[in-house]
Amino acid sequence: MDKAVTIYDVAKAAGVAPSTVSRAFSRPGRINAATAERILRVGAALGYQRPGGRPLPAAEDGASPGTGRERRAAPVGRMIALIIPDITNPFYFEIIRGAERAASEAGYTLVLSDTQESRRLERDALERTSAVVAGLLLTSTRMDDSDLLDVSRQTPVVVLNRAVDGVPSVVTDNRSGVRLAVEHVVDLGHTSVTYVAGPEASWADRERWTAAQEACRELGVRVRRVGPFAPTVDAGAYAAQAVTGQHASAVLCYNDQLAIGLIRGLRLLGAHVPEDVSVIGFDNTLVADLVTPGITTVAAPLDSLGATGVSGLIGLVTGRRRPEPLVVLPSILVVRESTGPGPASA
Repeated sequence: MDKAVTIYDVAKAAGVAPSTVSRAFSRPGRINAATAERILRVGAALGYQRPGGRPLPAAEDGASPGTGRERRAAPVGRMIALIIPDITNPFYFEIIRGAERAASEAGYTLVLSDTQESRRLERDALERTSAVVAGLLLTSTRMDDSDLLDVSRQTPVVVLNRAVDGVPSVVTDNRSGVRLAVEHVVDLGHTSVTYVAGPEASWADRERWTAAQEACRELGVRVRRVGPFAPTVDAGAYAAQAVTGQHASAVLCYNDQLAIGLIRGLRLLGAHVPEDVSVIGFDNTLVADLVTPGITTVAAPLDSLGATGVSGLIGLVTGRRRPEPLVVLPSILVVRESTGPGPASA
């Protein structure tokens, strides 16, 4: 006797997770309409039988599975989820604002989820929200590329602040921003740059460190790296010891939070900014201009990052417009009081 077809067989044939197949068969309105239709067609082709011999929901063109009513072009529901690693990090404030504005203008509700820099919590958030929203906006995700591709096959996804092959992504021009920062300290007379690294799993950190090495090599200055560190003020203060141990005169930090903490830590160690050490942050968050000295930083259009991501995601959800595979937004350098002449110039 032939072996009965299971949801695992259907999941493998449809290229989705078994949990997605289960939802498609029981509550198809809770997942992406195109995904539900594909699963139902695959199930019917394989001869899948639900327990008790109950028929599968219908998947005819133009009909909602199991209802016979006309189906909307967009998935059921007008909610999209924005998943961020740390809601207390000022980097995400403007991203949230831009995403919320763009979603509201398009008639969508934005659902926010904070994963506390945890891969496990990020996976949990994806599992909870993917069944009830039309699409997902993942910011600075720590997941592997292969996992992100799997998620994108089940639910429309756009990634922010990271480039992923095969998934629409929106990033800022890290390399240009780092180049501007290195050129700035070289013009001030510094002959070396120390990079204070961020989280080890961060795509942006890898981009910024690679760009720092390239820029320093081309401009003929030494470059060194300390870290990785958590992207927080406390971690920046802790990094001050490593920075002074290298006798650094110019420091580029992964983000503004680390730069603020570094300045505090250097002060406790008796070093002055910018007289002894010049410090540059990244992202131009709200706090960069509220501390003393004001932080020279690479400015990213964070509001536009969120709005562009939502626009692309809604185009993907509705099927009206396929977003660009990769959108790169420009960066500029905002010069404040935390950078000054280097020892060579002095």
